[in-house]
Amino acid sequence: MTDTRIDILMVGPQVPAYADALERTFTVHKLWLASDRQAFLDQRASVIRGIATNAPVGADRALIEALPKLEIISSLGIGLDAIDLAAARARQVIVTNTPGVLDDCVADAGMMLLLAVARRLGEAERFVRAGQWLDAKFPLATSLKGKTCGVLGMGNIGQAFAERAQAFGMRIAYSTPRPKPDLPYAHVADPLELARQSDFLVLALPGGKQTRHLVDAAMLDALGPQGFLINIARGSVVDEAALVAALQSQRIAGAGLDVFEEEPCVPAALLEMDNVVLTPHLASATHETRKAMSDLAFANLDAHFSGKPVLTRVV
Repeated sequence: MTDTRIDILMVGPQVPAYADALERTFTVHKLWLASDRQAFLDQRASVIRGIATNAPVGADRALIEALPKLEIISSLGIGLDAIDLAAARARQVIVTNTPGVLDDCVADAGMMLLLAVARRLGEAERFVRAGQWLDAKFPLATSLKGKTCGVLGMGNIGQAFAERAQAFGMRIAYSTPRPKPDLPYAHVADPLELARQSDFLVLALPGGKQTRHLVDAAMLDALGPQGFLINIARGSVVDEAALVAALQSQRIAGAGLDVFEEEPCVPAALLEMDNVVLTPHLASATHETRKAMSDLAFANLDAHFSGKPVLTRVV
């Protein structure tokens, strides 16, 4: 019997349940396993109608243009900076992502990083494990109550984070291109001024060309020697070299980082710093959230190829 299933290109590995669902429904071609990427695409270009990808991997112009039958790109995650949206528009290719289902999980991770760096959790755990508590007292840390938490970007994740920070007794201010009148927080139009007012500066804004290195040496200097940087956005938002320099010279107090410019590579200097908490881009990485993301990414593909509107269209 002829296989009439629709051909999908899986750009990189996906969580097992999502990969299994795709393979049960579609004919899946696994690009990341190809020894010769171009030959792999050339052999399949005439049949592939959909791409299953994720936010870090995306789909660049070359990939989009290599697939003449492409109709839809379904991305697991909310970040779009790795997808060439202009190329997709030019080809009238639908692009979807998975908003809404990961907000709480990412906000939880942001709060975890903020608490960890403020209360010196990593240092304290290493202190106990090394047996140092037998001979010395651990140094004091920083309380959250009464501190100003500046949130750069106030979408769904930023708002979820602000709710959590407020529950810890923090004052909330935020910076977005336009104020959001329905929010009970102070709007600060200039991101540099937000950094100046903040004890903790939390990054919850999109990546991409418009925000690349928005957090630079000047903004870190505005944050100041008592200030902490928390990044749950994209590594590209921060000038990483400037951040390393600011930490080394104690121009800021510390940082909690879940994302980096060249993931999974992390600058050696950051690995050596006690006042930096580092996690491997795990903000949405729980069983429950990844299932919800996978279900939505699959639902978008399934809806499109069933002749129905997709659920979360971006382009």
